[in-house]
Amino acid sequence: MPIRRLPPETVNRIAAGEVVERPASAVKELVENALDAGATRIEVQIEGGGLTRILVADDGHGMAPDQLELAIERHATSKLEPDDAGDVDLLRISTLGFRGEALPSIGSVARLTLTSRPAAGGDAHALRVEGGRVTPPGPAAFPGPHGTRVEVRDLFYATPARLKFMKSERAEAMAIAEELRRQAMAHEAVTFALDVEGRSVLRLPAEHPGDEGRLRRLAAILGRDFEANALLVDHTRDEVRLSGYAGLPTYSRGNGQHQYLFVNGRPVKDRLLQGALRGAYADFLARDRHPAAVLFLEVDPLKVDVNVHPAKSEVRFRDAALVRGLIVGGLRHSLAAAGHRASTTVADQALTGFTPHSGIGPAPASAAPSATGWSGWTGWSSAAAAAQTIPGLHDRSARVEPERSPTAYALLPTAPQAPEPADIDLPLGVARGQLHGTYIVAQTRDGLVLVDQHAAHERLVYERMKAQMAEGGVTRQALLVPEVVELDPAEAERVTDRAGELAELGLVVEPFGAGAVLVREVPALLGRVDAAGLVRDIADDLSEHGAALALKERLGEVCGTMACHGSVRAGRVLSGPEMNALLRQMEATPHSGQCNHGRPTYVELKLADLEKLFGRR
Repeated sequence: MPIRRLPPETVNRIAAGEVVERPASAVKELVENALDAGATRIEVQIEGGGLTRILVADDGHGMAPDQLELAIERHATSKLEPDDAGDVDLLRISTLGFRGEALPSIGSVARLTLTSRPAAGGDAHALRVEGGRVTPPGPAAFPGPHGTRVEVRDLFYATPARLKFMKSERAEAMAIAEELRRQAMAHEAVTFALDVEGRSVLRLPAEHPGDEGRLRRLAAILGRDFEANALLVDHTRDEVRLSGYAGLPTYSRGNGQHQYLFVNGRPVKDRLLQGALRGAYADFLARDRHPAAVLFLEVDPLKVDVNVHPAKSEVRFRDAALVRGLIVGGLRHSLAAAGHRASTTVADQALTGFTPHSGIGPAPASAAPSATGWSGWTGWSSAAAAAQTIPGLHDRSARVEPERSPTAYALLPTAPQAPEPADIDLPLGVARGQLHGTYIVAQTRDGLVLVDQHAAHERLVYERMKAQMAEGGVTRQALLVPEVVELDPAEAERVTDRAGELAELGLVVEPFGAGAVLVREVPALLGRVDAAGLVRDIADDLSEHGAALALKERLGEVCGTMACHGSVRAGRVLSGPEMNALLRQMEATPHSGQCNHGRPTYVELKLADLEKLFGRR
């Protein structure tokens, strides 16, 4: 079969299949064009899930009439400028768009109307494209002083086969809303609006640029719970800056949909960044829980390649290890700064577990009849009756308060008042008792704290073990017979190149010919270990992430197991000093607000919460 040149219309439709995958893809491209044009307000209207109609209007600098026809030509863009020699540097890209494919791709598969009025002055003009056929621009009405309006009707009418792969109108509308939220997160100083079928769905007013304005924008999108439980992240390493907000470990989610990653203002989905985020929370969350985070990376354009995919959702870093180390280190530093803090949602969940009751039970049979609304029962007549009615009333309890004389409980003005302990003003208060040999009850100045003694002590032991590992390194166990592990030559080279890093973790390897490594020592903490399987897992980690995660995660799991067995067990009765000592250690230990599996170690209820339970407010 001879080779033929494809018609331009077919070429454009093929390109459109990569750039415009669904209505949300078209909205993404048009919104990014508006942001690159300096827009401070972006309005989006959709009908039929975006398949019937999409309108994106902005107040950017607009386009002159002679620029409209260029705008719908493939690979025509205002965002790349050649140098004196006529060369264009694709490595120094500072805009969201640069490929010049969005408008011609949309115009080749839909009916597109492009209307614009330049900020420099002049009348507005409009240009129409239907299935790739262009109508020359002409004068048109425009509601604002300057900007651009792009209307897309009957998306994919020119490629009917693509319509069979679309989801429901509701699902497509939700995808568009999610895409607009992502763009709004990265540009808090821009106003965003979304109308679906004429109904207002999203209204995000412009916020002041900076951390406070960004957090307000994130709260409007992700909810007030995220705002209350988010930690500020701001770290720089080798001219790469990581900023944004990350949720407390106890504010975790069941999936990774609340993880938003941006590189130079561009929303991306990158396995390296997602793996680094997972690694930063590895010590604090169970494997089936996911952190909530919105992170922004600012990188020199020369150190990141955004020209990887037509959708521009993937990037490549020149120094991936630096980026990963910055994310893991920066997030862990912010988590450590949170100390023992737990999320506010823990208390909310605890309050929902309380069921108010109107009474303990039926009144004794000897109770006298009473008037409506008033009880005539005057109480038990003797201590013996009380003991029969309430079993265990006189049993010894795990109270911490000092013994008091009976007169101390009398409601007399002259009764001596014991001074409140100074610990009551500390974050976790002073221990007042123990429930079921498992939970410590502490009183704070404005509420109470319930502590799971086993989970709390497990975290304390775990953090001490990690500190000891950091100070003295990992104890190694020499193999009686060194083990040879066969690998792919490239994998073997990656493993031996990181031999120094692996030795710090207790694994001593050396090259053993082409495509093999020799294992001489393994971490003693691992006990009897499959050295070959461990090395192969490390090789896979190095191939995918550039870091030996398998060994680090296995050591973390072993430390967690040892901490669990070495901590205070549930059911053990603690003395008052022991309970208070545990509280003080929790306050001084980072990450003590959650156990090694991400569950909270304590629940704090404010006095106002207790008053609501009893109808006092």
